[in-house]
Amino acid sequence: MAYRYWEGERISLRALRASDAALFRSFDDEVSRNLDGVHGPMSDAKFQSWFEQQQKARFDDSNRWVADDKEGVPVGTIDTFQCNRRHGTFKYGIAVADGHRGMGYASEMIVMTLRYYFLELGYQKVTPHAFAFNEASIRLHEKLGFRLEGRLRSMMYTNGAYHDELHYGMTRDEFAALHGAGR
Repeated sequence: MAYRYWEGERISLRALRASDAALFRSFDDEVSRNLDGVHGPMSDAKFQSWFEQQQKARFDDSNRWVADDKEGVPVGTIDTFQCNRRHGTFKYGIAVADGHRGMGYASEMIVMTLRYYFLELGYQKVTPHAFAFNEASIRLHEKLGFRLEGRLRSMMYTNGAYHDELHYGMTRDEFAALHGAGR
């Protein structure tokens, strides 16, 4: 079956460009909290340095892509990391901009990315995580068919409390059965 890896029903995925700095600046504290914690204010120079680093080529199969809606408006990002060719495993993180949540963009970003990593790069398993307070992410991963593989207790301190980290997994074969992508 032929796939258009970068074009979905509602979004397209693309590499970062200089104009995407505004998207990253727009992410609020809740987006940061859901990823890895709320950070202090960043100077313009420090942000610019960080953003320039994000645009550089990485040494492994890690990528950071921006999702645009059909009108070309950036609606979120997906970042793959800890890509291990030897074991065939990788992780990802997603962020959807305020005003674009609950529209199915996150699901589509994930499915498009998994299809590429499983069918083109040869990875065999993906292992994302979500913090226990992030109910939207938990629902999303369960809806997509991920299996809860473990729970690490008290792994993140935010908003005055410690929270568990939930680890999910999906194999290439499970993805194929659920989302129609085969080898």
